[in-house]
Amino acid sequence: MTNRLLATALVALALIASAQAREITHAMGVTEVPDSPQRIAILTNEGTEALLHLGVVPVGAAQSWEGNPFYPHLADKLTDTVSLGTETAINLEVLAALEPDLIIGTMVRQEKIYEQLSAIAPTVMSTTIGSAWLDNYQFYGDVIGLGDEAKANVDALRARGAELGAAIGDAVNEEISLVRFAPGRTRIYSDHSFPGVVLDLVGFARPANQRSEETFVQIGKERIPEMAGDRIFYFAPDDDNAESLANLDEWLNDPLFMQLEATKAGKVARVGELAWNLGGGIYSAYMMLDDLAGIYGVTLPPQAN
Repeated sequence: MTNRLLATALVALALIASAQAREITHAMGVTEVPDSPQRIAILTNEGTEALLHLGVVPVGAAQSWEGNPFYPHLADKLTDTVSLGTETAINLEVLAALEPDLIIGTMVRQEKIYEQLSAIAPTVMSTTIGSAWLDNYQFYGDVIGLGDEAKANVDALRARGAELGAAIGDAVNEEISLVRFAPGRTRIYSDHSFPGVVLDLVGFARPANQRSEETFVQIGKERIPEMAGDRIFYFAPDDDNAESLANLDEWLNDPLFMQLEATKAGKVARVGELAWNLGGGIYSAYMMLDDLAGIYGVTLPPQAN
């Protein structure tokens, strides 16, 4: 092949390649990603929920915070997916062996290994997780070329939340307080948290001190009065290990907790930590909405989620 023919062939190949890829602006910069990625690795739990909800099974995924290695509500969809370690400890060797054509992560968890990830495959990152999960769902959809489907799904979830709020009626004006009890780290969760966003989709009121840019505040027992609300939903480790149960009993029977108006009114309820905190994605959001419908005695028409 002559030099001219070789040069022409290389240009043609470059044009074909560029036509099959797009530039994505993300938290760590701009990355060219394939138009139709076939081997996606996802490095966040919320991202795993998003991809599966969009009908895409990743070749590798960060393992769930609980489960072996994935949450029960996702496990049957991930039988062919390889666990990559936790969000904060991704196994790069296992990841590289999967030969992904796209990696999706988040700066708040994987910023320090971004260059190593990018050396394996084109890598894009959201800025953070938690309160950003619904925006991230749209971002993930855009990245993998399913932006229209993602928008429709986000709109459907928002509509479901509004439908639930309308069915609940005036009770959405109750100020909902969100608390997590765990040994050594009791937290009050704000509207800028995963469950806080879901409560907002329904239209619930929140105590003024739980409208905050901070995801949560960690407290000691002297700050129990800050848990005050018309109704308190709390979660704790779902496995009910002995240490957790002893801690929970200690807090719930503290004199300050017993004096809260919600406690005296019988409006304190435990909810599942997986759906309300750990899962952090769209399947978990629908589970939260189902829980709330049950708590408030509301029946909604069935909807695929």
